[in-house]
Amino acid sequence: MRLLDLLYIASVPILKVLILTALGSLLALDNIHVLGESTRKELNRVVFLVFSPALVVSSLAKTITYENIVTLWFMPVNILCAFIVGSALGWILIKITRPAKQLKGLILGCCAAGNNGSLLFIIIPAVCSEKGSPFGSPDVCSTYGMAYVSLSLAVSAIYMWSYVYNVVRVSSRDVNKEADSDGHGGSTSTVKDAGETPELIQGNYSEAFLPSKEFPVSDEYELLLPCTNSEGIVKVHLSDKIKQCFRMISRKLNLKAVFAPSTTAAIAGFIIGVIPQIRNSLIGASAPLHVVEDSASLIGDAAIPTVTLIVGGNLLRGLRGSGIQSSLIVGIVAVRFVFLPLIGTAIVKGAVHFGLVHSDPLYQFVLLLQFAVPPALNIGTITQLFGAGESECSVIMLWTYALASIFLTLWSTLFMWLVA
Repeated sequence: MRLLDLLYIASVPILKVLILTALGSLLALDNIHVLGESTRKELNRVVFLVFSPALVVSSLAKTITYENIVTLWFMPVNILCAFIVGSALGWILIKITRPAKQLKGLILGCCAAGNNGSLLFIIIPAVCSEKGSPFGSPDVCSTYGMAYVSLSLAVSAIYMWSYVYNVVRVSSRDVNKEADSDGHGGSTSTVKDAGETPELIQGNYSEAFLPSKEFPVSDEYELLLPCTNSEGIVKVHLSDKIKQCFRMISRKLNLKAVFAPSTTAAIAGFIIGVIPQIRNSLIGASAPLHVVEDSASLIGDAAIPTVTLIVGGNLLRGLRGSGIQSSLIVGIVAVRFVFLPLIGTAIVKGAVHFGLVHSDPLYQFVLLLQFAVPPALNIGTITQLFGAGESECSVIMLWTYALASIFLTLWSTLFMWLVA
């Protein structure tokens, strides 16, 4: 197939993303004010708690089975490689540019975590439906493509909330500690108090994502005492000791953040898809409980356009600027759109050469795309949770997603040529 034809096929899904993003920016303008800041935060909350989990669980339940999950084992490894390589490149970028401390977690997150979910949900179906697609029949391509993208979204959600969340949390916490040690009682930076309820996600669920007030840092030693057998300690029941120890470990590691709604939905989707009895009762027109899966799928379909509109609205914030170093933006763009795709191509082609990846061209195309996508949208959600680099994140997202229309189109064209 000619490169010009592949370039056209690769550009169509990117244009769809640009149109939705532009619409979100238009709706967020002050004179229109349909998608204002408060509205975006509430929509972000709905996406985070409802739309995204519904999309993950419905997509995985419909497309993942025990048979195909065995053949897809390399995808979690591939995404892990992208996180490791991106983190290493981000660490090098930090050493070169020496940014403010509260931005280190943001930089590592932007370099490590790519948009392996909502963006691929737009790109893959659009590529499959285009006339002359190198991936065969549109129906077959879409069926297998959704399985690949669903697994990509689920695995990325687990890595995102177990790694990037904690990197940003530690970065913001270190800044707060330095501010307290200076005796000012707070920081002049944009970092919020770690105990403050975030504006983005309020209510009971937000407590799962914030450091606990019940056991402040100064009480860690006292918290450990009931777990020892030292003399002078008031005797407590063994169950209470276990609970206290587990709560301390959970707070230090923030295990609740790992089980974010999308992660929990991914686990549920795997269980439904892999266990035949549950799958047969929920999936398919003849399944007795198919209305449950149909409802989840209907809700999940709203996730992708809603997230893209929110991104468009948030990008207006980036247009106002934030004083972020231009070298940081250039570095992140270079990491995400130059070095990561080059290294990722070598990793995937090496895996194919050694027989670790099966010969399906669409599967290889998805693996390659995971190294060439812009930063994950949930990074913006995480920075809003801690108030660490919100405006800087908006600027980074503005430039990376604007340039993604060029770089991602070119890389998609090259990847399709390589696998076809």
